[in-house]
Amino acid sequence: MSQDLILIDGTHGGGQVLRTALSLSIITGRPFRMTGIRGKRSRPGLLRQHLTAVQAAAEICGARILGAELNSTAIEFRPGSVRAGNYSFAIGTAGSTMLVLQTLLPALLQADGPSTVRISGGTHNPAAPPFDFIQEAWLPLIQRMGAQIELTLVKHGFVPGGGGVVEATVRPSALHPLALDGEMEPVTIVSAGALVSALPASIGNRELDRLAARLGLERRDLSVTELGGQAGPGNVVSIIAMKTGTTEVFSSIGQERLRAEQVADEAIDEFKAWAQSNSAVGNHLADQLMLPMAIAGAGRLTTVRLSNHIRTNAAVIQQFIDVDVRLTESGNQASIAVGPHPR
Repeated sequence: MSQDLILIDGTHGGGQVLRTALSLSIITGRPFRMTGIRGKRSRPGLLRQHLTAVQAAAEICGARILGAELNSTAIEFRPGSVRAGNYSFAIGTAGSTMLVLQTLLPALLQADGPSTVRISGGTHNPAAPPFDFIQEAWLPLIQRMGAQIELTLVKHGFVPGGGGVVEATVRPSALHPLALDGEMEPVTIVSAGALVSALPASIGNRELDRLAARLGLERRDLSVTELGGQAGPGNVVSIIAMKTGTTEVFSSIGQERLRAEQVADEAIDEFKAWAQSNSAVGNHLADQLMLPMAIAGAGRLTTVRLSNHIRTNAAVIQQFIDVDVRLTESGNQASIAVGPHPR
């Protein structure tokens, strides 16, 4: 085994560990070998969306890879130089287009020219950030850091049908530090609603009843967005809110055998945990801002708690980049601070 490889245990971190490693390998030029990929998941190894992320990452930089096949629990990735271009990737299932896209964007920001990326698959997936979250919460903060990225939702795609399409335009740009300090500031709900596709509108109306009852909203101000049957069966509940100038999105994806009220409750519970804390962002957004902050060399934010995703993500980041990622937790607030190692 080559000694220049960064060795990563992917047993505990899920797909996030793999995506972070791929992004940073391309950016730093440092190869890695990962074993035990998604080892604690019910279906360990590379699923279609993870394999697509590996193959897409390899394509944008001409990487040499070993072990890139379905269900593989170990890969070796040796990057080349990132190249601007017009790229198109098809997951082939309803796997998350957003997660594949987030793997590529940090590297393409450092390419030698503008790029376009088109990815087909799922756009609104359980256990993955939906397009609305990326567009309304994550992207504005990345743009505030200096990233020149534009996103377009061409077509919705849900599990299990897939068929969704998202496009991104990326221009070379440097990232600057970001500071998000939360306090017990008032929260403003910008919008809340339900989306249904090829499903009865009554599902969305039950979800709106729950939103109105638990959040103290006027029911007449809430409406169901119906997509018809163009995207296949799907349902999403979303709450968009602002706090200290930062927009957050809390979404829940409808699933078979999950009552409409339960779908709404999932989004409401996550929103309330953030709204009642003195934290700037929720856990999902905090996790996904760590990599850009590390690339920028500095940054800090407060969040509700330190999830396992956050801890494993921090560990992988520090294997590639010479930064100190400090994680602290106290009461109903946790903090993440990225910066130079203390002298």
